[in-house]
Amino acid sequence: MIKTFLKERRSWIVLFFCLQLLVLFTGYIDSAINFTPLLYIVFLSTLIFVIFLCFRSHKETKFYASLSEWENSLDLTNMAGAESPFEKIIEESIVNQTELLKQTVSNNLVSVEQEKDELLSWIHEVKTPLTAMHLMIDRLDDSPLKAQLSLEWLRIHLLLDSQLHQKRLPFMENDLYIEKTDLKVLLFKEIKTLQSWCMQKGIGFEVELEAASVLTDAKWLAFIIRQLLTNAVKYSSASDIVIRSFMEDDRTKLMVQDFGRGMDKKDLPRIFDKGFTSTTVHHDNASTGMGLYLTKKISESLLIHIDVLSAPGVGTTFTLTFPRKNEFGAISGM
Repeated sequence: MIKTFLKERRSWIVLFFCLQLLVLFTGYIDSAINFTPLLYIVFLSTLIFVIFLCFRSHKETKFYASLSEWENSLDLTNMAGAESPFEKIIEESIVNQTELLKQTVSNNLVSVEQEKDELLSWIHEVKTPLTAMHLMIDRLDDSPLKAQLSLEWLRIHLLLDSQLHQKRLPFMENDLYIEKTDLKVLLFKEIKTLQSWCMQKGIGFEVELEAASVLTDAKWLAFIIRQLLTNAVKYSSASDIVIRSFMEDDRTKLMVQDFGRGMDKKDLPRIFDKGFTSTTVHHDNASTGMGLYLTKKISESLLIHIDVLSAPGVGTTFTLTFPRKNEFGAISGM
């Protein structure tokens, strides 16, 4: 801040030293003036000027230094009181601007909250006709048409489900209920949801559950598994998807392995980034890059660690490592 103060007062400092040089120059060219007393006067005035600068820098920079804290938090309580007329003008402007910003932020938060509630309400309302549509599709006799409609219905259902969980994510801590969850029931429910898609692509499942249950939030874990299975089916064809659970180091692990397209090694560090859709040449241009991003965010809240192994043409393996029972105290919604 002192460096900034010196830059601000640079013209005054230059003027002072120019005046001192002018006095010395005058004494130098005028032989009637004794040069030694002039040097003494210039030395004293320079010393006094330096002390004056130190005093003024401390006094003037205190107000401006407090502005940096205001900029980060919009908190006026820590801002130093204005003393000079210019500082009072700035203070008045900042107070007015702060009030305006706070009002704008408040209005924006209300607007965002209202839009979120409206979107959630709309999603729930859309689920009613979707359920009715699914029942109608089940009554169709035309097998090829039924399979195509079922697949399109499933795509809409998954998109709405992803959007619903995305909007709920910021308030996830208020919605957690940690309980003993049966992995078999949860997995087979998600597999059944994807049944029509799997049949169309010739995909089967090999399920081996040594660890039958985990302690977690069932509905949020269901979303994680749904995303992993959806990706596995999406990027596989005419192959099995292997699902295994086992105990290791007193932790339950759940592995989802496919033998599909796989991912390039350079993409692995970025697959959980928001909006990332991989650099591999593919035809799924409709991909939003949100599925794995939401999966990562939810797993962090549930203290679930995700490991990924993948190679192009070989397939991808996601491994979920669940926390020990004594680690759930860190979850605020417990």
